[in-house]
Amino acid sequence: MRWPDHAIWWHAYPLGFVGAEREAAVAPEPRLGRIGGWLDHLVGLGCNGLALGPVFASETHGYDTVDHYRVDPRLGGEDDLRRLIDEASDKGVRVLLDGVFNHVGRGFAPFADVASKGDASAYRKWFHADLRTFEGHDRLVTLNHAEPEVADYVTDVMTHWLARGVDGWRLDAAYAVPPDFWRTVTDRVRARFPDAWLVGEVIHGDYAGLVKQTGFDSVTQYELWKAIWSSLNDRNFFELAHALDRHNGMLATFAPQTFLGNHDVTRIATRLTERRALAHALVVLMTVGGVPTIYAGDEFAFEGVKEEREGGDDAIRPPFPDRPGDVAGHGGAHHRLHQDLIGVRRRHPWLVRARTTAATLTNTAFSYTVEDGPERLAVVLNTGDEPARVSLPAAGWTRVAGEAAFTGDGAEVPPSGWAIAEP
Repeated sequence: MRWPDHAIWWHAYPLGFVGAEREAAVAPEPRLGRIGGWLDHLVGLGCNGLALGPVFASETHGYDTVDHYRVDPRLGGEDDLRRLIDEASDKGVRVLLDGVFNHVGRGFAPFADVASKGDASAYRKWFHADLRTFEGHDRLVTLNHAEPEVADYVTDVMTHWLARGVDGWRLDAAYAVPPDFWRTVTDRVRARFPDAWLVGEVIHGDYAGLVKQTGFDSVTQYELWKAIWSSLNDRNFFELAHALDRHNGMLATFAPQTFLGNHDVTRIATRLTERRALAHALVVLMTVGGVPTIYAGDEFAFEGVKEEREGGDDAIRPPFPDRPGDVAGHGGAHHRLHQDLIGVRRRHPWLVRARTTAATLTNTAFSYTVEDGPERLAVVLNTGDEPARVSLPAAGWTRVAGEAAFTGDGAEVPPSGWAIAEP
């Protein structure tokens, strides 16, 4: 197994985490050290990867980058980033950076040159003739990915930071960039850094086909994310079972990045209509194939709604205190559940490639097995208000987490209950 197959990521949005997003970018403030103060926390969860949101110089929220070679002064300088990378490495924690290469902020030097000189600019071909913007955001100017110099630039940025110790890249808005552009870049990056993990942000479509076309290792599994919370809210496990069938197909090609939350969506604790379903959602995340990611704060059941307005992301990207112990929910039941279920995942690393097979499927009861070769676990879920009897393939099932009474070929699951068993 390559190292990404053992990765469980803890995802932080730095500008929000340190409370700097709304501040003006002036003299460097070494705030990245505050994230370093949380490394023991993520290791204590059982994670071994730190996925950072944007850390490069930008105009506002980080996704309007103006200099991919310079750390955002609101977070510090290059020494602060390299110190965080070194501290993480000392604790066995990999670091993933967020690369925004579909678009740039208007303060990006090549664009400013074009805005000043027009067709006389040496960077004119870096941008489309109509200087188009990204998804209606006037401050986000889309790069021209048909221009070879843009591919040279993106390749150089990625290799620059890989050479400085990061382990991979999340590629923002990857769905909006032509696949052949990504293939040009990823082939050249891998020629120098064959072990780098590259994950593209993709919302929908042919995930497996895109992985093959682009050379990505993985993409964001939004289909499964939606099916988890939607099936729990609607008490419709058929939706989840359908998504897991599609997920099985993806696993034949790659291990998707799986998640319950990120910096772009309403917090899972808010999205679910019943708080008791938080456990069921986490059980699914930690027992199915893929590379799981915990969005910082979800382990404490943080709440927050994403709104489509100016400042609409603030609630899902809040500032964190310097010390994890100062967070409400630290050491509480949901925090401990994360530790327990990540522990199950750690003891069964083969789950990264495991396929699921449904055994019992009703609106409110779902049992399935996850298998990879000779390895196997059973998972039972009940969202109903009454006990549920579910079937399983015959085996000497022994409970390893949760609450259910297992027999040789099934289990009795209490109301709103769940459990994991091994043969």
